[in-house]
Amino acid sequence: MKILHIDSSLLGDASISRRLTASIVGALRQDAPGAGISYRDLAATPPSHLSGQVLQAMTSSQPEALTEAQRQERDLTDALLAEFLAADIVVIGAPMYNFSIPTQLKAWIDRIAQAGKTFRYTENGPVGLAGGKRVVIASSRGGAYAADAASQALDHQEAYLRTVLNFFGITDISVVRAEGLALGDAARGKALLRAQAQIDAMAPRAAA
Repeated sequence: MKILHIDSSLLGDASISRRLTASIVGALRQDAPGAGISYRDLAATPPSHLSGQVLQAMTSSQPEALTEAQRQERDLTDALLAEFLAADIVVIGAPMYNFSIPTQLKAWIDRIAQAGKTFRYTENGPVGLAGGKRVVIASSRGGAYAADAASQALDHQEAYLRTVLNFFGITDISVVRAEGLALGDAARGKALLRAQAQIDAMAPRAAA
């Protein structure tokens, strides 16, 4: 089994999403001790955001015509895509920033969202090509957005990730959520306990 571990929080050791992804990966490894782990810290080494130059590097049919900088971008894109496609389980640390995901995480998604690789278009609509994986999202939020429809309408974090992963053909998606983290010590403590309970409950699935 291969696990891809992605972190994207800017907060380093103070990050709740990083704490959650580490706990999730630890639980998965406990049930599958021989699992291979690939790790990407998108905050420490962020991919360049999508630009005309990067897009050309990704899609050019004449790689020999690319500049050295573009060849490096193409090599990085190929590496990010290869490790995503090779993974059986992907653990994604995704804090909510301004109702959405960190820009570094969006840049990673822009690299792996490739027609013919993770999805394709047909006359009957798009078809995902990366199905069969399990994805666990470690979601951290300062506020609370899951309780009612009005609050859920503000969520462009978990909702976006589910949408793009479904577009890739991935349907086995779990969310370990810690929300209300900025609403006081009591709310924060309860959120962390609930998130850890989710991790403890999902751990046996690692061997499935």
